[in-house]
Amino acid sequence: MVNFLSNISWAALLCFGFGFLLVIVEMFHPGFGISGIFGGILLIAGVVLTATSAIQVLILLVIIISVLGVALTLVLKSVTKGRLSKILILHETQKKEAGYTGTEDLNYFVGQEGTTLTILRPAGIADVNGIKLDVVSEGEFISKDRKIEIIKVEGRRIVVREKV
Repeated sequence: MVNFLSNISWAALLCFGFGFLLVIVEMFHPGFGISGIFGGILLIAGVVLTATSAIQVLILLVIIISVLGVALTLVLKSVTKGRLSKILILHETQKKEAGYTGTEDLNYFVGQEGTTLTILRPAGIADVNGIKLDVVSEGEFISKDRKIEIIKVEGRRIVVREKV
């Protein structure tokens, strides 16, 4: 039964070779899938050119799946521990000490006073030194045109309290 592999044509051999190559390239450089699609088409063409019975098709499919499974195992190992992990995984960090921040630092507003432009239930808009800010009260309702004080800043969340 496996004797048919000894009579494989050059065209089928090229289809298998380039098919495996393109599918493995797709494993290492995933993207749109063009190389994977063409690789799959070439593998199917190799099976069509080689197999003369349903049993031979099944044997070839088992061989193809086995080879691609081994290749995928090697690719996944390379992604986690090998050279590929150095290419795909970002190792640099942007630390605050180096001047990088994810959001604008609004801590300089703490302690400043302003006026509510909308009703805070508990969120709304306030004017602080001519700057309109989205603010949140500590939970209580604050009417429009009331004096407020900024008590803390958590990222982009500015917490205010009514000035008495």
